[in-house]
Amino acid sequence: MMPTLVEFKRTTPKHWLENKPHGGSNTTRLGKFEKRCEVLLRLSRVLASAHSQDFVTNIAAALEPVLEFDVLDIMIKPTPAGAANPYLGSRDFSCWPGGNQVTAGDGSPVAQAPAFPGHIKTQHSIPLISRGSELGFLMLGRFDETEFNKDEIEFLSQVSAQVAILVDNSIAHRHIAYLTERLAPQSLYLEDAVPSDSNFKEIIGRSSALRSLLQQVETVATTDSTVLIYGETGTGKELIARALHNLSARRKSPFIKLNCAAIPNGLLESELFGHERGAFTSAIAQRIGRFEMANRGTIFLDEIGEIPLELQPKLLRVLQEREFERLGSSRTLKTDARLITATNRDLSGYVQERKFRSDLFYRLNVFPLQVPPLRERREDIPLLVQHFVKSFSRLMNKNVESVSKQAMDALVSYSWPGNIRELENVIERAVIISRGPALQVPAGELKRPAAAGDNWKPQTLQEAERAHILATLKKTRWVLAGPNGAALRLGLTRQTLQFRMKKLGIVRPSR
Repeated sequence: MMPTLVEFKRTTPKHWLENKPHGGSNTTRLGKFEKRCEVLLRLSRVLASAHSQDFVTNIAAALEPVLEFDVLDIMIKPTPAGAANPYLGSRDFSCWPGGNQVTAGDGSPVAQAPAFPGHIKTQHSIPLISRGSELGFLMLGRFDETEFNKDEIEFLSQVSAQVAILVDNSIAHRHIAYLTERLAPQSLYLEDAVPSDSNFKEIIGRSSALRSLLQQVETVATTDSTVLIYGETGTGKELIARALHNLSARRKSPFIKLNCAAIPNGLLESELFGHERGAFTSAIAQRIGRFEMANRGTIFLDEIGEIPLELQPKLLRVLQEREFERLGSSRTLKTDARLITATNRDLSGYVQERKFRSDLFYRLNVFPLQVPPLRERREDIPLLVQHFVKSFSRLMNKNVESVSKQAMDALVSYSWPGNIRELENVIERAVIISRGPALQVPAGELKRPAAAGDNWKPQTLQEAERAHILATLKKTRWVLAGPNGAALRLGLTRQTLQFRMKKLGIVRPSR
């Protein structure tokens, strides 16, 4: 057996080696239960921020106040058929003779695990199981013969579930890093041979920030790992998700997308998993859910932070077990959909505030990608302007062919709180009002240049989004739909725009 990512060293703090009775309690049973709940929450935070070298030490430190033990270790199984695992460390455990039978909470045998050395009198090993696979064991030992009681074993089962997720994610990270290292020489050759953006025809730009992102996309696209895309509103997170799908082996299968913030909470479960006829009042026919549609393909869930807490366990089950039921049905369905999610929120902060489940966050955050805001890739703005000018000129049957240096300098220096989406809308309006071959950029559109030393303070994303929607509504005289409506200018459907207005507290002023 091998350790996860590093050579895990057995942790035996000096103060644990003192002669002390095991199983004793300094608190009431209720107090111990509350303290263990606190330990589980603290452990989830510690593991989320700990480096792989600190896993064993941090787990031991977290458990010590509520559980008596003298030795703690983590054992990880080798790859199938004994093949070398190049992204894991190696260590000879032959000095650990014999084995120890591992039992479940009900006392039934589960597996055979290695044993601690002979001076450890009592040992308990808990399997680390993730997505139905046994990764290894969490092992605890005592220097005396006091057995671990049923209450302690139940508590350790909860601990092992958290540890298993971290181990699984860590192995996935290491595997991707290993593949990246192996592919590095080929990547250098391909960069010399073909343009760097040949695989990303929909993504415009050549900045170093964008190139770095696209290299990560190429690395993870060929795997089935879950990807979480972070980025501000309007940065193009959906384009990155599409690129991940198009570069994967699933590219011939469906790419199904859903904006979680655009669907009312009461209908979101039905959208994701489907429903049977009569499942609820308005269910007049059977509906196929997005996970069922995306079988063998990719499902992209945008604004994943908006999923309500009560629905998160069902999403976690799909990720872990690859199964679900439609609303109103007891029949279990299987899905082989790869999940890609995106958010403009701080999900780790949501976990701290208990607005988002920590176990679901670990599942989603296997391979995070950060899409840079437009202000961090200003050298891409002229290329984007050129692209949008050509696109809208062709659409509107106009012949706008040039942009003055003064106008381009203003576009490049603007802070773009709405990112690429805002730039696209500005260029669309500019093409509409342009009467000749030169692009006429309205002076009032660019009021906040990001000049050094200015006194302007950036808005929050929500404030910027609200201001941008309000400005568009005023320009369209509060017309939502139609060819001249705000929804089309914002790149949204009427239903989505109405939902965003309600969420942001935007109300049409009374006349």
